[in-house]
Amino acid sequence: MKILLIVFFLLSSIATFSQPAKKPLKIGVAGLIHGHVGWVLNKAKAGDVEIVGIAEPNKALAEKLSKQYGFSMSLVYPTLDEMLAKTKPEAVTAFNDIYGHMEVVEKCAPKGIHVMVEKPLALSYDHAKRMKALADKHKIFLVTNYETTWYATTQETLTKAAAGDLGTLRKVMVNDGHQGPKEIGVGKEFLDWLTDPKMNGAGALIDFGCYGANLLTHLMSNERPLSVTAVTQTNKPDIYPKVDDEATILVKYPGTQGVIQASWNWTFGRKDMEVYGTNAYIKTVDGTRMSLRVKQSEPEQPMTLEPMKTPFNDPFDFLTAVIRGETKLNETVQGRLSSLENNMVVVEILDAAIRSAKEGKTVVLER
Repeated sequence: MKILLIVFFLLSSIATFSQPAKKPLKIGVAGLIHGHVGWVLNKAKAGDVEIVGIAEPNKALAEKLSKQYGFSMSLVYPTLDEMLAKTKPEAVTAFNDIYGHMEVVEKCAPKGIHVMVEKPLALSYDHAKRMKALADKHKIFLVTNYETTWYATTQETLTKAAAGDLGTLRKVMVNDGHQGPKEIGVGKEFLDWLTDPKMNGAGALIDFGCYGANLLTHLMSNERPLSVTAVTQTNKPDIYPKVDDEATILVKYPGTQGVIQASWNWTFGRKDMEVYGTNAYIKTVDGTRMSLRVKQSEPEQPMTLEPMKTPFNDPFDFLTAVIRGETKLNETVQGRLSSLENNMVVVEILDAAIRSAKEGKTVVLER
């Protein structure tokens, strides 16, 4: 019996070692001007993905980041067209301005190249519709990355809400922002387009309002809201003369209100939410800390969660799993938050919020 066990162990070990290691996903990077680009550059440095090409016309910026992250300048091409033709990536991650997201999809989709963009999906609902049509026609994955998608507290909150543990949802409040992009010291290239209404669409309303719209849309099962009302202002016109730095968006559903607070004026950075149902409520603090209250006679129950495990803790590991068929977008919280279905509603909410703030009235969405 002992001999049989030893033989079984040896055969199992041989089988394990003989399995070929999975090759990292071949990624192209469209732009280096987004402050979050270090995320994918660090992943490549660790060997989790392989960057086969980078499209960035700003050579000085590319050289600066090349020294910082250790990638070769031979990977850098002046145009997206040239990068795609020479390197043939499996997927492209967009780290350009939001206006440029549509061009990335226009060039990648016909070639069957999957696309991941940094939040939000698109500059406008018109752009989003054109991007979706291309993704559907050419059968590519078009996903949107939000930092909060990978939070354990996001997973716990949305799972409990979907299971009915909170009862009927009545109010959802999502708070996102920081002291301001210039105040926290973002790079010049990032700041330039982030404060340009043509490239970013708005200011804090787009930059941080998209998080709330994404989470709220998931909580409401991708239902389109009845109406959107937004109030914006610029508290620091000397720093942000062209865009808002403060936005509050009221999103109305049958029986539920969503309140999205997006700010470049918070005392310090925050990404949290409060979800109130008829049976219980949840407050999140960050990626792992939250509290649950189920009775008026009892205090909130603080909870500290373990971080999510791969591939549900990282956008690039998740993208790899989706492309290789190891997980599906509609089967997980992370997939549904990243999905085109969710993010079309997100952009519709943001589009309506911009119009509402500009016109000073509630925007009723067409049915």
